[in-house]
Amino acid sequence: MTIAPIVKTVQVKAAPARAFELFTTRIGEWWPGKGIGKQLHAAIVIEPKAGGRWFERDAAGTETQWGKVLAWDPPSRLLLGWQINCEWGYDPGVLTEVELTFAPAPAGGTLVTLEHRNLERFGTEAARHAEKLRGGWPSKLDGFAAYADKQS
Repeated sequence: MTIAPIVKTVQVKAAPARAFELFTTRIGEWWPGKGIGKQLHAAIVIEPKAGGRWFERDAAGTETQWGKVLAWDPPSRLLLGWQINCEWGYDPGVLTEVELTFAPAPAGGTLVTLEHRNLERFGTEAARHAEKLRGGWPSKLDGFAAYADKQS
């Protein structure tokens, strides 16, 4: 079974390098609400290198893994390994891909495109879980766009 990837594009006022920086270094500021940890996140970290970790940290310093950085190509591309299972817990045996591209927009600014793919890797619950993700990613990326435009 193949499940169509989730694709969402937003345009932000910032140039690609600035948009990439805001997405990767300030994700904890624009990603609202609770992550997958037991407490609210105080920070979300994407380590700036291929092989880096992607995780949240709560106010007590407890870290909860989300996945890993598969490719770090500033300012145009970021590929993250999403290792969060259908029960919203970190699972090193699960790996779907979240790719972000940051391309110059024709009239200025940046087109930021998110593609979450390989959703069939969620197994027997893949179709149901993909629908939940389809409901979440658009609002997350819209939240990023609003945040980025305030920073420009």
